[in-house]
This record gives sequence, structure tokens and C-alpha cells, in this order.
Amino acid sequence: MVVYVVFCKDYEHRKGELMGILVERRKDTRGETQWESGVKWARQAFGHLVKDKRDIFVFQKEMEINDDKGLLVERGIYSKEEFLEVMKTIDQEMERERRGRQIIEGGCRNG
Repeated sequence: MVVYVVFCKDYEHRKGELMGILVERRKDTRGETQWESGVKWARQAFGHLVKDKRDIFVFQKEMEINDDKGLLVERGIYSKEEFLEVMKTIDQEMERERRGRQIIEGGCRNG
């Protein structure tokens, strides 16, 4: 699965500001590279939030779909706030699972 992390250029602070993410589920990008597809989609999805759509840029990331990231597949477009909330939830679930394994492993060693 390809995930596009979407940023907007912040000229004042000379950095990119996170706008959100896009989860690409299509295999066929209709003759475009994945990056071109991501930029086009990002400008359509987040363009209304900026003065100039050309200030929007993306970083493409490949991700394996597994239980931990299953929440990302539910929707294709996430705002910055939604993305951070999903990642927080994933981190909490992973931490609970890690603690559960430690308890089980600790019990096995002591038993």
C-alpha cells in the first residue's frame, strides 16, 4: 500500500507543514507515476486550504498492510488532526499488546 504524506510549504519558517495523508489503494495510476498521482490527488484534496496549490508537496511511503495499520485502510483521505489521532490509537494498541506479551513472557519464566 502506498501512503502519501502531504505537506504545504511554509516559507516563513522554511519548512513543510503537515496537512494530512492520502492512502492509495489503486494499483493502476492511469499512466502516471505514483508520485505524480499523489501530487495531483493531494492538490485536489487539500488545495482549498492553501492560496497556491503548487505549495503542496508529498512524500511517498510504502507500507505493509497488517493489523496495526488496518485503521488507515478504512478511508483514503485524512486531515492532519485525523491522521495524528489514528497514529495515537495505533501506538496505544501496540503498547497494550507489547505489555501483554511482557506479562505473558514474565509469567512463563516465573512458572
